[in-house]
Parts: sequence; C-alpha cells; structure tokens
Amino acid sequence: MLTIDNLTYRIQGRMLLDGASATLAAGWKVGLIGRNGTGKSTLLRLIREADEDADAAIRIGKAAKLGWVAQEVEASDRTLLDETLQADTERHALMQAAETETDPMKLAEVHERLTATDAWSGEARAASILTGLGFSQADLGRACREFSGGWRMRAALAGVLFAEPDLLLLDEPTNYLDLEGAAWLESYLKRYPHTVLLVSHDRELLNNAVTHILALEHLKLTVHAGNYDSWQKKRAEQLALAQAQKAKQDKQRAHLQSFVDRFRAKASKATQAQSRIKMLERMQDIVIPLEERTHPFNFPDPEKLASPLFVLDDADLGYTPGQPVLRGVNLRVDNDDRIAIVGANGQGKSTLVKAIAGRLKLLDGNRVAAPKVEIGYFSQDQLDELSAGQNAIDHVRRMRPNATEGQLRSIVAQIGFNRDKAETKVEKLSGGEKVRLLLGLTALKTPHILILDEPTSHLDIDSREALILALNEYQGAVLLITHDVYLAEATAERLWLVNQGRAAPYDGDLSDYRALVLAADKSREGGGAPALLPPPPPAPKRSETEIRRATADIRKRISAAEREMDTLQGKLAALDKKLADPTLYDRDPAEAQSLGSERDRLADALNAAEQAWLEANEAYEAEASA
Repeated sequence: MLTIDNLTYRIQGRMLLDGASATLAAGWKVGLIGRNGTGKSTLLRLIREADEDADAAIRIGKAAKLGWVAQEVEASDRTLLDETLQADTERHALMQAAETETDPMKLAEVHERLTATDAWSGEARAASILTGLGFSQADLGRACREFSGGWRMRAALAGVLFAEPDLLLLDEPTNYLDLEGAAWLESYLKRYPHTVLLVSHDRELLNNAVTHILALEHLKLTVHAGNYDSWQKKRAEQLALAQAQKAKQDKQRAHLQSFVDRFRAKASKATQAQSRIKMLERMQDIVIPLEERTHPFNFPDPEKLASPLFVLDDADLGYTPGQPVLRGVNLRVDNDDRIAIVGANGQGKSTLVKAIAGRLKLLDGNRVAAPKVEIGYFSQDQLDELSAGQNAIDHVRRMRPNATEGQLRSIVAQIGFNRDKAETKVEKLSGGEKVRLLLGLTALKTPHILILDEPTSHLDIDSREALILALNEYQGAVLLITHDVYLAEATAERLWLVNQGRAAPYDGDLSDYRALVLAADKSREGGGAPALLPPPPPAPKRSETEIRRATADIRKRISAAEREMDTLQGKLAALDKKLADPTLYDRDPAEAQSLGSERDRLADALNAAEQAWLEANEAYEAEASA
C-alpha cells in the first residue's frame, strides 16, 4: 500500500529524514510515533503530495484513494449531514448522475456502481459517524456555520471517515475529541476496512487501535508489528542488548590495546602486536543512541489545610440567569482527592471546573472554600491568554515582580526553558512549549487544588509520562478533564460524571464508563433511537452541610469511643508487659492476682468501647443515607 524508499528531507537546513525507508501493507493500522519536532506531520504531508513516479522515494498503491483531514469544514449554510455526505466525492457524483442522466445504458451503470458501493446506506452511515463523534441527532440538520471551529474539525474528521479512503492519514485525531469521542474513534478504527496511518500521542489509542508502529527516530523509520507497549518493550530490550554488546566490545578493545602497548616495541612480539592493531582498526564501533531527556514537570507540595478544601452546596451553574447548565450540584474536594471528570463534550465539564476555580459565579446555591485555599487552574483556552510579544521570563516576572533577573531565569529553567527558549516570544513557541509554560505558571501559585482541563493535547508521549509522574508526586488535590485514558487511569482514583444537567460521583471506573460509551454507540448502529449514557447517581436528598449538622452528636460519640479504645489498648499493653514477667508470680502472688483482675476489667471495658463505636458508626451511616 505504501513504500518509503531511502527518503531524505531537509526543512530550512534542518535534516528531518536521512535515508529513511519503510513498507506498509494493505489493511495495516499503523501508529506513526516520535518526539515533537521530529517530522511526523511533515512525513504525512510528503505522503499526501507523493506523485506516481515509479522511482519516487514515496510510492502509494496504484489507484489507491488517499484521505486526510485538511482543515475544518467551511462555515457554510450546508447542513452537517450534507457536508459529510459530500466528502465521498464518488458517491456524490453518482447520486447527482442518477438524478440527471438520460442515457439508459449509462444510468444502469450508475445504479450498478451505487449498489456496489452501498451508496444507499450513506445517510445512515454518515449519521452514525457524526453521532459517534459527539453530534446529536438534532445537530445533523443544522448549518455548518452554527458550529465552532473545534466542532467543524470534528465534522471534517467525520467526512474523511465516511469517504473510506484506501489509505487514511490522520494527524492527532483525538485532539478535538472528548473521552467519549476518542473511545468511539478507537472502536471505529479497529473495524476500518482499509489502511490507516495515524500520528498520535494517545497511548490508549496506540495500544488498542493499531496493528503496527512506525517509529521516526534518529532521522530513520522502523516498523514494528504490534502496539505501542510491545514496541516500547522491544526497544528497551534492544537498548539493553546494545549496551551489553558495547560493554563487551569495550572490554575486548581494552584487552587488545593493552597487549599492543606492552609488546609493540619487542621484536619477538611485533607481529602479534601488529595483528592486534589491525583487529582494533577493523572493529566496528557499537553506537548507543542518545536518549533525549524530557524535562520534568514539578508541582510543589502545598501547605496542609483541613478538609474539605472546597464544597459546592446545591449549586446551579451556568452563564445566563434562569438557564443553568448544571442544576443542584453537591460536591466536595478533600486534600487527597484525585478525580477525573467525565462526560460528553457540551455537557458542562468545563462549566463545573470554572465554577470551582472561581472563574464563574454561581447562579444559585453556595460555594464554600477553605480559608487560604489556593486553586491552580489550567485550560487549553488559556493558550490564547499568553501575551503576544512577551517571552517566558516576562510572564514569570508578572508573578514574581520582586525577583532578580537571575532568579527569574532560574525559575524559567526549572519550568523547562533553556536560555534561547526563555527569550523566545510566546507566539513562536510550539503548542507543547506553551502548555509547559502555562503549567509552570500554575505551579508557581503552589495550589492546594490543581485543576487541569485537557492538559495533554499538545504533549508528546514522553512529556505525558513526565506529567503523570509529577501529578502522582504532588500532595494536593487534582481535578482532571482529559480524553487521554492512560493519563486518567494513571492519576485518578475516582470519577465525577457530568451528564444531562447534573454532576455527581460515578460509581465505577473508566473501564465501566468506556463500556457504557461503546454500548450507547452500538444501540445507535442498531437503528434505534440514540442510546444515552445513564445519568449519574441521584444527588443526596440533603446537602453535605446538612448531613454534617445532623450527625454532629454521632460523630462526637465516634470520636469519644475511638479515644477510649486507644486509652484502654495502651493500658492493656502495659499490663500484659508486667504479667509477662515470670518472676512476678513467685515474688508477689497477690500483685499478680490483682493485675490479672485489672486486665479482665480493662478487656471488658475495651469490648464495651468497641461495641459503642460500632453502634455509633451504624447510626452515622443510617442518618447520612436517610
């Protein structure tokens, strides 16, 4: 399907590919991976622009149809469904010919081709793709101009998927998708009947939707059968083998050189010495590829505050009075919380975190934050808030106005910007560098609650791993919105579900939630009404504040019982130590008897305290769930 043969390519004097070669067979689902800036998107462009010359460095199967997402769909008056249907240019032309052709023979050929390509099911297939990518049934009849740029990018993706090209090229297709859309796309690509070459830093997608990995490293291309994890394992094994062979070669080289140094001047050994010199000259150096290091992220640990750090109490959230996006929200954030927020795009996830971050006033209800709590908020929308014409040092200076120039440069270096990058204007930074700067600025606040809304869209896999490590070391609370399942599973311990105007804890893990998403998609494919994800568990009948008031006396009883149990256990331990002395019974039998009686009394008291503790906890559970 695709052959790349000895491809060399430079851009502005910088070498991206040097004699790179690879062959991809028809039907393969291939993940193209490599660090940011290595030339992955450039390679996709070269493939798109390849000509049909038999001697060209890039050759595509004869008569193969290419497809890619060039740009967002035009903001036109055409409906979303019509725009998607027109993406299949052959079908569109055939459908028009079926309406206008008058020659009976040609008309018969048109209908034969329409039947062969299953063109009559086109509208149903297009609708299924659009709803899988997050559009509602009502959206399908709306004009394209009514949608934002991000949604029109989804529409463009829907169009190329509908056209079903022989070679489908995708560049970071999940960047504009939520977790639900990414799960649907993963499932769709598994079933895709032709060849796929996709650039992605989404580890879950690379593990579950591809059959091969095409790695762009050190200006070369290598093909590996299997998913990302298997490629990474093989790569580690190859590196370990190369290091072992290098160590063995170095030892052999040192041994030969030692012989040469000792006996070169001796006539009786000159021949052997010359022989070993020639062996040294013929020895091929084993080169260990230098690993590019990813600069770590760092979120300093905040000062400990009493829980809860934050509470939303029967809150209505939204932008227009009387038209809440979310109603009756009752949620709290504690010191050690690690929460992933899930729900389809447009359901209100960003609205929720904006309210928590204090960027959105409540329409109703209460927002209670702990005194001195600091909330750090990152959103992709903030990329537009960086000040054009200023560099990283300028942005840090606004937060540390009293810092010296040396201190500012030190902070910027810790964020991950060397001298040149520190002085680069933000508009010339890559997307990943802008994300790193914003995360660094967020960390300077030393937040108690760290809110991250899609932080990884511009980060490569290694940078995502660095972010996971930093979040797991961070001692504050984390609220995370992401389409990256691997990131969420590696950092979050529980879920909040935002769905159908409500937000509440979700009783399940990400695997359960993804299964619900895919089950909903299957119900759409079955021809019935679109299946909705189940609404979140019902909100509590009473707010957490009311429950705490109602259970105040019970909680005092629990605390008193716990203190009594601790005291009695300490006294029993001290008595047991005395009774363990074998000389006590001969030395003072009366004291031994007295201590034994005292122990029996303390044991009875401990049993009573434990019973009181159990009863108080049962009373608390009953009152809290009433």
